[in-house]
Amino acid sequence: MPAQPYASLRWGALLAFALFAPIGLPAGGAERRQAEVRRRCSSEPLLSTTRGCLQAAPERQAPVLAQVPVDSSIEVLRSWRNQRGERWLQVKVASRRGWMVAA
Repeated sequence: MPAQPYASLRWGALLAFALFAPIGLPAGGAERRQAEVRRRCSSEPLLSTTRGCLQAAPERQAPVLAQVPVDSSIEVLRSWRNQRGERWLQVKVASRRGWMVAA
């Protein structure tokens, strides 16, 4: 009869482990590695979010070279601010270079 108290202790310990052990495990399994934060490099292209015009010069009245559709890949070459405070970007879109107003 002395084995009876040890059996209930074993079952109690097993039940306690089964209830509390999953709390210490991460949701995806046993991998505890932190996720990497990826930052965009300045040399990577951007995607346009609106339609725009690729212009020959950084002026509103400059001739339009091409229409830039949404989701076009844009590579920014340099930035310039005119006398009115507008920020213009010289960009490369589909092997064409021109200027766009920065939003």
